[in-house]
Amino acid sequence: MKSPGLRAYAIGYLIFLYAPIVLLPIFAFNDSRIIAFPLSSFTTNWFADMWADRQLWQALRNSMIISSSTAVIATVLGVFGARASTRYSFPGKGGLVGLIMLPLVLPEMIVAMSLLVVLLAISVPLSIFTVILGHVLITTPFAVAILSSAFQSLDKSLEEAAYDLGEGPVSTFRLIILPLMAPGIISSLLICFTISLDEFIIAYFLAGADTVLSSYIYGQFRFPAKVPAMMALGTILVLVSVTLLSIAEFFRRRGIAKTGGKDTGGFL
Repeated sequence: MKSPGLRAYAIGYLIFLYAPIVLLPIFAFNDSRIIAFPLSSFTTNWFADMWADRQLWQALRNSMIISSSTAVIATVLGVFGARASTRYSFPGKGGLVGLIMLPLVLPEMIVAMSLLVVLLAISVPLSIFTVILGHVLITTPFAVAILSSAFQSLDKSLEEAAYDLGEGPVSTFRLIILPLMAPGIISSLLICFTISLDEFIIAYFLAGADTVLSSYIYGQFRFPAKVPAMMALGTILVLVSVTLLSIAEFFRRRGIAKTGGKDTGGFL
């Protein structure tokens, strides 16, 4: 029996969570530097100001390098981790998988400070590279979770049939498993890219002198005149994030359907 109180709580929680996102486009098109009601006239000047900001483009370039590299590395590690956890049994498997998934439950502040201490202790200079290391650490569990679902829904008889026909483990993985896993891999790439692009705490601690998009936005909020342009940028980032997550969910469901599995829920 469904509880009306629980339903009301869920609706109220969702409104509280997503109402600020709805306000982004409202103030992004508002012709006033003051973020407050009542609204002024309609304008697109803040998007033009955002577009003309050279520092923004440099920060975006750095973030694209970080997010793309993170997505590829985390997905490759996710393929190996998911394959090992779903197809093989070995001593300490449960503990190892738990260790891989641990960043999902650790506070990012703790992870960022720990990485900072370790990197400084071994004299590694803070840069884009160190941000990539941190982002790979926190996105790999997401890749493992997505790809484990895809591997679990994969019919083992397809691999056995390939072995019976004379294919080796490497060729079977390349010719049979990877094509069937392609939707899950694409979904993992998009999810990891989106998480890395939006992540702030680790980027703030580990970027050093290199400016990334999230820390750039945070810095701009110190200047009231820059806030409307950041609202415009936030509107674009929300649209990009929702689009990428929707595409990732499409490929995730396509991958499950392709392997004959049953969909029990997803990202959206």
